[in-house]
Amino acid sequence: MSNENNSVTLKGTIIETPSLSHKVYGEGFYNTVIAVPRLSGSCDLLPVTVSERLLPGYEDILGKNYYITGQFRSYNNYSDEGSKLKLTVFAKTFEETDTDDYDEPNDIFLDGYLCKAPTFRETPFGREIADMLLAVNRAYGKSDYIPIIAWSRNARFCSNLPIGTHLKIYGRIQSREYQKKIEDEFITKTAYEVSVSKLEVVED
Repeated sequence: MSNENNSVTLKGTIIETPSLSHKVYGEGFYNTVIAVPRLSGSCDLLPVTVSERLLPGYEDILGKNYYITGQFRSYNNYSDEGSKLKLTVFAKTFEETDTDDYDEPNDIFLDGYLCKAPTFRETPFGREIADMLLAVNRAYGKSDYIPIIAWSRNARFCSNLPIGTHLKIYGRIQSREYQKKIEDEFITKTAYEVSVSKLEVVED
């Protein structure tokens, strides 16, 4: 991991043909999805945004293994579909790998500030969870707002942290499906969040 305040490493399989997202000063950026394996044998299906300058002929990347480094970024979603916050891994490197060796395939470090009071709850099975929202500064006065989920003793520790607490978060990005009722129909949506493995409170 680098010393920057938002750093992601992913290794997995591209499962969606890239589609054009937007252009900035003539440079095209494409959206795709990478399947990153969990220890349980299932996968997290994570959105990736990558510049055309890094794509090696994107028609040929489907089903291939890639190593990606970058940042986990948020954007306002102005459509009526899904969350108001759109999350994606913005790729800084995008390299094909001919191996399926997925040692530490999903790794993220964030250095930011709590911008919402933590919500503490228990699952029906008694597992303790704290939901948080972390503001991570970006260049040019912008910030990314990243949903964070802590478990067990980390959840209890975080439950009473005040807004503005400076935190360093280590963990992984996970995808989670949920049901949303739209009119009389239930639609399956996907949420993304950072699952905490370790955290530190920074004394400013």
